Amino acid sequence: MRVQVVEHPLIAHKLSVLRDESTPASVFRQMVHDLTLLVGIEATRALELDEKTVVTPVATMSGHVVASPTPIAVPILRAGLGMLAGFLELVPTADSGFLGLKRNEKTLVPEVYAKRLPTATAGRHIFLLDPMLATGGSLIASVEIALAEGATDVTCVCLVSSPQGVAAVTAACEGKPVSLFVAVIDEKLNDAGYILPGLGDAGDRMFGVA
Repeated sequence: MRVQVVEHPLIAHKLSVLRDESTPASVFRQMVHDLTLLVGIEATRALELDEKTVVTPVATMSGHVVASPTPIAVPILRAGLGMLAGFLELVPTADSGFLGLKRNEKTLVPEVYAKRLPTATAGRHIFLLDPMLATGGSLIASVEIALAEGATDVTCVCLVSSPQGVAAVTAACEGKPVSLFVAVIDEKLNDAGYILPGLGDAGDRMFGVA
């Protein structure tokens, strides 16, 4: 399984704004959008292309378009919603779906409470969007759902991650057509399962405390 930390001066700058506890929700949402674009450019580098004849004002040439069937962007609710617009701005031909998972407080196993995917998922490339990769449980469950739905490739796009989460996803997805792109791998998880230094709860900071 491929794991890549996408490095760029603008990523470093925007991550610092994202982390700052004084950053208002409107700016936080914009930073999530911008970081999705920056990480997404690398995450989509392996997209397949089809040839297309293009007529310019002065000549005819052979150009390229994103191959069909087009990819599917799937944000993991609710924080992943903040990444969807940025990804669709980058890949406007993509379809989209939604996955909602929550942890069972007794078993600590992620449970699906919402699943809305395009009818035709077999043979397609699914991009899972989640700004935070903490323990990895929800992302691993989402990968399993995507593969069970027939995806040929699954690319996970995250912003802030923990080493424990990256290790868990890598171990669970070894030998599978899965890749992981992140903006940064932080120091660790604390006892409550929050990433340190992290940025707090991404969903709450984007949409208000639930």
